[in-house]
Amino acid sequence: MTAHPITLHVCLACRAAGDDEACRAGARLHATLAARLEGRSDIRLSGVECLSVCKRPVTVAFAAPDRWTYVAADASDPDEVIAAAERYAASDDGRVPWRERPPLLKSGLVARIPPQPEPNR
Repeated sequence: MTAHPITLHVCLACRAAGDDEACRAGARLHATLAARLEGRSDIRLSGVECLSVCKRPVTVAFAAPDRWTYVAADASDPDEVIAAAERYAASDDGRVPWRERPPLLKSGLVARIPPQPEPNR
């Protein structure tokens, strides 16, 4: 576990085939993750309006200060999402070695974004 919590963003707008406006796959995944992560302090769950990877629902992102951010699509299994979040949280800088990545961070990876540089003062 990490000293600082990581944030797991889930796209609430993601819609799977057959979803209607009232019940989208992203919102369902978020609700399931909220129940499973209740009481944990190492992973903060954040529902976001849209992560703009609409052709590959559901999209999630793993982020933390001073770490690389991962954006992954095709997230349907809450256990796999939690496993990916735990691997990310266990890393020093957000970079999860390829051999240690769960399937979501291999086949579902959309982007790996470097940490924001410290502003010049």
